[in-house]
Amino acid sequence: MVNTVKLTTGEAIVKFLTKQYISIDGEETKFVEGVMNIFGHGNVLGIGEGLSNYQDDLKIIQGKNEQGMAHTAIGFSKQSLRKKIFAVTTSVGPGSANLVTAAGTAAANHIPVLFLPGDTFATRQPDPVLQQIENPQSIGITTNDALKPVSRYFDRITRPEQIMSALIRAFEVMTNPQTAGPVTIALSQDVQGEAFDFPESFFEKRVHYVDRLEPSERAIKAAIETLKQAKQPLLIVGGGAKYSEAQEIIKKLMDETNIPMAETQAGKSTIEASHPLNLGGLGVTGNLAANVYAKDADVIIGIGTRYSDFTTSSKTVINFDKAKVININVNRVDAYKLDAVQVVGDAKVSVKQIADNLEGHQFNTLEVVKRVKQQWDEERTRLSQIDIHKDNFEAEIAGHFDPKKLNKYTTSLNTELPQTNALIKVNETIDKDAIIVAAAGSLPGDLERLWDTDVFNTYNMEYGYSTMGYEIGAAVGAKIANPDREVYALVGDGSFLMLHTELVTALQYNYKINIVLFDNSGFGCINNLQMGNGSASFCTEFNDYNGNVMNIDYKKIAEGYGAVSYSVNNLESLEAAIRQAKQETKSTLIEIKTLPKTMTDGYESFWNVGVSEHSDKPSIQEAFKEKTLSMKTAKHY
Repeated sequence: MVNTVKLTTGEAIVKFLTKQYISIDGEETKFVEGVMNIFGHGNVLGIGEGLSNYQDDLKIIQGKNEQGMAHTAIGFSKQSLRKKIFAVTTSVGPGSANLVTAAGTAAANHIPVLFLPGDTFATRQPDPVLQQIENPQSIGITTNDALKPVSRYFDRITRPEQIMSALIRAFEVMTNPQTAGPVTIALSQDVQGEAFDFPESFFEKRVHYVDRLEPSERAIKAAIETLKQAKQPLLIVGGGAKYSEAQEIIKKLMDETNIPMAETQAGKSTIEASHPLNLGGLGVTGNLAANVYAKDADVIIGIGTRYSDFTTSSKTVINFDKAKVININVNRVDAYKLDAVQVVGDAKVSVKQIADNLEGHQFNTLEVVKRVKQQWDEERTRLSQIDIHKDNFEAEIAGHFDPKKLNKYTTSLNTELPQTNALIKVNETIDKDAIIVAAAGSLPGDLERLWDTDVFNTYNMEYGYSTMGYEIGAAVGAKIANPDREVYALVGDGSFLMLHTELVTALQYNYKINIVLFDNSGFGCINNLQMGNGSASFCTEFNDYNGNVMNIDYKKIAEGYGAVSYSVNNLESLEAAIRQAKQETKSTLIEIKTLPKTMTDGYESFWNVGVSEHSDKPSIQEAFKEKTLSMKTAKHY
């Protein structure tokens, strides 16, 4: 006879979560750290009641916005290298709809997170219930169906016993490096409270073993044959290399063969910036050294990258007429990209086999690496000390910004501080092992180019989905993952206005984060894109009804929540604020007033965007012509 235990569906789910473990390289850890929640009528009496019985087993944290708390869960898992997760529970209707953006973020970045939104009644007896949409196509369609396209696995629970198969499948997806991403299990609100005699065995400790995928001998042989024909090879280090913790074997390969590397946004802080063969960021947000070297590279070895258009400069940063590509990836789909030699396998294992087979083989790359790095070092130094009254500043911004508007901004924002100067000062002042979190706007470009990281996994950038509003919630998650380190959310004023409410959660639970807010009064990144492609500035600057530049007091907003706040407009006060903020025991916000058009741009890169093919404006006609010329070198598969 099977021994059973009578539990509600809600409590059974929570009990199951407490028993899940993951084992990687023989190291076993608890997989579910906690549950973020916002309770409503669709989950408070079901899974909410279940959670109340397990407060000693899980970190149970009240969120302030469903998207924001989901970003906290994503930031935590990303910072934990996908070895731990938070679950997220919401009510039915708008609560679950608010998860869609976060689910897209997790899916694009291959980050595991468990979404447990409430749903309508399985019995359908009281339909339509509060917050239920009624779709004439089917009564079975609910708000949660919007989560299907952005979930790696989706299920809807309409009977208690269904959770047994659903949860096991969910954890297989989340712990599998090939499929890792968001899982949604929609919970009918009446079923959450229904009781069932569950087998006791369902709640026994379950270990999910993650065995490193070995590449085939054939694939390694093909990769080696291709590499040995190279004269100027290049590694592209992506997020998969970081999650595989392949940093030491990658450095061994580089040191023994003289193959340099460039990095993606997700791969940054895998290899220290000071490594002599680290060229830095590649592509649209890349720097001069990496982009110049890549154009002459004859073999590209991608390690755990999905080759977004920003990494490849819309497939123009590589000379495909002469370059061959080798892809190392656990995901076969990604390994196939750019018509590459496919090495389907774990990054750490695969790179080791390549390094072993290349032992004694060295490439003549050191002189060209030294030259391009020196060029970039000189440019980075220049960008650290821009003076708007010198350095030919007006000529630099010509065509992108009316110099006559400069006085308008310096007066309204009371600053003459360029963004590049400020960002490099932050980099130089914070602790070397501090973690930064960022996501969207102009900061990802400046960060991938200018930010130096010499400690592993200190760069938590969400740029797979470029989700504005990720930064602050995810910083809370990063702090939960690394409570003994300083965590900084680097955010523009546009992103801050999108979503910042998890600052309240940070203060409520004493997870100290530091928000570094770059305020240039507008959506500066998109204004640059707009004006750089022939359009006039339109709806991308924060001007009031009289046309005045808005000067919002973000310091006061954060103080209203209870944070310690600073407002700075020069490098001296910025450095002092960072040092003071580090001494604080609760969350801080440093508002930096910066000038528009003072971020980085270009460096031999091209981004394929939708420029109007027909226009009466000569500037747009010229922009379309330039785009067409740039696309002639692009690969189309």
